[in-house]
Amino acid sequence: MSEHAISVRGLTKSFSGRRVVDNLEMVVPKGSIYGFLGPNGSGKTTTIRMMCGLLTPDAGEGDCLGFDILQQSGQIKENIGYMTQKFSLYEDLTIRENLDFVARMYKMTNRKARVDKALEDLGLADRAKQLAGTLSGGWKQRLALAACMIHEPEVLLLDEPTAGVDPKARRDFWDEIRRLAGKGVTVLVSTHYMDEAVQCDYIAYIAYGKKLIDGLAREIPSMVGLSTWLVEGPELGALEAALRKDPGVGQVARFGTVLHVSGIDTAALEKVAERETAKKTHDWTRKEAGLEEAFIYLMAHSQDNFGSGGQA
Repeated sequence: MSEHAISVRGLTKSFSGRRVVDNLEMVVPKGSIYGFLGPNGSGKTTTIRMMCGLLTPDAGEGDCLGFDILQQSGQIKENIGYMTQKFSLYEDLTIRENLDFVARMYKMTNRKARVDKALEDLGLADRAKQLAGTLSGGWKQRLALAACMIHEPEVLLLDEPTAGVDPKARRDFWDEIRRLAGKGVTVLVSTHYMDEAVQCDYIAYIAYGKKLIDGLAREIPSMVGLSTWLVEGPELGALEAALRKDPGVGQVARFGTVLHVSGIDTAALEKVAERETAKKTHDWTRKEAGLEEAFIYLMAHSQDNFGSGGQA
C-alpha cells in the first residue's frame, strides 16, 4: 500500500500564454493535514484542481489515492471531497435539501440516514430546515464541509476554506479538521493565514506558480536558515527604516510594537544586534525564527512571473 495520498511531479499549467503553475512537485502523506500556503494569485487553486482531476495539466503526472490524475479523474472525484473558495450550494434550498441533493448525486443508498448523520456530525441538525442563503459565513462553511464529507471521502481538498469568516468560526472549523484527520482522512488545505499554518503537519509554500519549499511544518524555519531578533523600544519607524538599509539585515517585519529583524547571515546579524544594543535605545532579544518570518523571507526573494507565467 502506498504511504501517500497524493503525489504529483512536474505539474505545469498556462492560461493565455502565462504559466500559472510551473513544474510543481508535491507528495501528501496519508492521514496528514497538509498546508498549501501562498499569497493570492500564487497558483494554489489551479494546482488543487489538477491534483483532483478537475483540470488537465499541460505537462506533468501524478496520482491521487492511487488513481492517475490524467486517466482516472472520474474515480478520483468519487473518492475525494472538494470544498471551493466560493460557497457553491443552492441558497434557495434548506440545509437538509442541499445535503440530500449531494447524496443523490453520489447515488448513495440509505440517503436519509446519511444526511441525518452529516447534520449531527457538523452540528447542523437544529438548522436543518433553514434556507442556505440565510446562513452566516461560518454556518455556510459548516454546510459546505458537511456536503464534502457526506460520502465519507478518504481525501479532503479545502481551497481557502476560512476566507471571510469570523475568528470563532475559524477555530471551530479547525477543530473539525483535526477530528477528521484523527479518523484517518487526509486533508490538503490552501490558505494564506499564517496562524493556520501552525495547525498543519506538513507545509508547502508556493509563490508565482513555483514551489519554494516543503516539509514538516516544525522544520520549515530551520530549512530556510533564518536567525531572528526581537526589537522593542521607542520610535521603531526610524529604526526600521535604518535597518532596512543595513547590509547585515536580511529583512525587517513589524508585528505591532515589535520589530522582527532576520537574516541568513547569523554572524553579520549578530554584529548589527551588538552595535544597536550598545546604543541602549532599544531592547534586542534573540528568538527562534518562526513560520511567518520564513515565509516573508521566501516571498521577498521569489521572482514574480507576471511577464512570463501569470497568476492564478
